[in-house]
Amino acid sequence: MINLRDNTCPTREQRGNGINAFFGKASELVKQVKDGTVPNTERCFQQSSGCLLNFYLTQRVMTIRDSVMIVHAPVGCSVVGLGYREIFRKVPVSLGRPENFDFHWLTTNLNEKDVIYGAGDKLKYAIKEAQTRYNPKAIFVLASCTTGIIGEDIAGIVDEVQPEVDAKIVAIHCEGIRSKLIQTGYDAFWHGILKYLVKKPTKKQKDLVNVASMLSYTWQDRREITRLLEKIGLRPNFVPEFSTVEQFEMLSEAAVTAPICSSFTDYLSRGLEQEYGVPYFLYPSPIGVEHTDQWLRAIAYYTGKESEVEKLIAEEHDECLPKLEIIQKEFARIGNGNDINVLGSLGQGRLLTQVPFFNELGVKTPAAICLDFDDLVADETEKLIEKVGDFDVLVNTFQAAEVAHHTRRYDPDIALTCPFQGSAYKRDRGATRIHSARGDARPWSAQAGYKGAIAAGNFLLQSTKNRSFQKTMLEKTPDVYNEWWYQQPDPLYFTKREAK
Repeated sequence: MINLRDNTCPTREQRGNGINAFFGKASELVKQVKDGTVPNTERCFQQSSGCLLNFYLTQRVMTIRDSVMIVHAPVGCSVVGLGYREIFRKVPVSLGRPENFDFHWLTTNLNEKDVIYGAGDKLKYAIKEAQTRYNPKAIFVLASCTTGIIGEDIAGIVDEVQPEVDAKIVAIHCEGIRSKLIQTGYDAFWHGILKYLVKKPTKKQKDLVNVASMLSYTWQDRREITRLLEKIGLRPNFVPEFSTVEQFEMLSEAAVTAPICSSFTDYLSRGLEQEYGVPYFLYPSPIGVEHTDQWLRAIAYYTGKESEVEKLIAEEHDECLPKLEIIQKEFARIGNGNDINVLGSLGQGRLLTQVPFFNELGVKTPAAICLDFDDLVADETEKLIEKVGDFDVLVNTFQAAEVAHHTRRYDPDIALTCPFQGSAYKRDRGATRIHSARGDARPWSAQAGYKGAIAAGNFLLQSTKNRSFQKTMLEKTPDVYNEWWYQQPDPLYFTKREAK
């Protein structure tokens, strides 16, 4: 039950028994999470690349058109926006990026005095300044660790100042200290969208499909999904990145909400169905040929496009299956009778899509790395195990040392790394990234749909052939970690030791 009268959502720890550390079999992970017997864990040594605020929200909220983002925090909490502004502006206008589009955000620049006396007046001033400067349709107010610690009444301030500005103010409670799990940031954002922006439907648009698609999938994936849906007479409503405020307002009018990442889409999908009767499905995602088939058929079920989808699938298979067969044969040639092993560094949504996709390509996954895990995906993980067999899982929250340990242990032919997890460690086998830099618009970065399946397969194949980066790392750089670290019995060593 989603309660939009509350200021924000429960954490993923509360809502889904979410955990931040585990090492063992996937089957045991599912069992323990369902039983609620895996506690969240403190590490006496840990690394991180971000929090609920700067890892998730500033990267996405800042791209929303006709809006302003206010980061109610010390100035450093919004600095990540500078880098992402440049990354997203690299998307060519010819590929669909809005022309003359820039990102607008403000910070309340909290200081020691604000921590002692409160900073409500600063926030009120920032909201009014955002209205005056940019005349937006929406103003997103992002909470921070600092405002959480001092107990700033952000929702109350929003209610007080809303009558004084034209823009709709959206409060997002994404304090980094709220949760150990990045998934909570997803839910907090969608709670704010559902509470403040989505409107009651004045009509139902039978050809509209909500697609919640973050750009850790790529710009090319958006183009591929648009291409597929348009061929059967449907339109995607992509949120949140680069969407307009109007696109959020009309989420309630769609025929169905379809996932690219089930974990990312979960809270929004459940909320839209509960509040406005918009049906949804969470599995599968359109990664790989088989799952893309199933994804399109699920959409067809809710939109009455069954015959059109079957025709589309047949056409796409004629185009992509010969290319997929070439990739499979090449992996078999390289393996020379042995399996090519791939170790993926994944979010829990990708865990459910990438592992079967690897099998489709003709490679195997003896182990996986998952950022966090909760029982919202437990049933589907059980189905995955039934399909591909059991495998080892390391649940770890952006801990680069643990990823390096896990990778050394299995020494896969291909190690897939997340750019945010620390990936520049030395090894003499193939290594590449699990996903592209956000906003990468080049065709080879695609992952979703039929074109994405072939592009991603070729990308993995290339990583077995071009090892110049690994060779340079081996020859020119020192080891990142001492050999002592790799001799420890498992990568969760620091969850079992007290800090000295």
